[in-house]
Amino acid sequence: MNYPFTEWKDHVTEYENRYRETANSDGTITHEKVEGEVIQQGTPQSARNFNNMEKGILDSVVALAAVLNGLRQIGWRTEDLEKATIQEVGSKTLTNSQKFPFNNSVSTVALANARDNLNYVVVIVSVTGNGNVGEVEVTDRLTNGFKLSFTGSAASATVQYAVIGGYE
Repeated sequence: MNYPFTEWKDHVTEYENRYRETANSDGTITHEKVEGEVIQQGTPQSARNFNNMEKGILDSVVALAAVLNGLRQIGWRTEDLEKATIQEVGSKTLTNSQKFPFNNSVSTVALANARDNLNYVVVIVSVTGNGNVGEVEVTDRLTNGFKLSFTGSAASATVQYAVIGGYE
């Protein structure tokens, strides 16, 4: 993963906020920017540059999530790693009736089989949504269930998950 860094530069001109005003025949006025000498050409604010930045941010978030997941798994005891097979899979549809930035998508997921301890991991397999889902959060883990929610502005999202571990 090689991120092509964009060095952003301000557009600096001799006159910062100078405009020429021209009266139009329809009664409106047109303002034409009069920059004078360009001292430093700025970096274009273009879809190409912004999408490069978005891709870099997304790649960083995905890499960080993989590292954090690996660290969480390394923290397991050796016995837990030996038993770390997927024991339960499921799907939950979350709904949000509030307008962004508010969100009430939190929903409880009951485990089919209660765990012996909280030493289990919920892996998000896939997410499909009606709009911007944002991040999926797993909270309030108990031996018999956990809560799922998403942070975006979507009206709904369906989360496929797998549960690993939690047995002595």
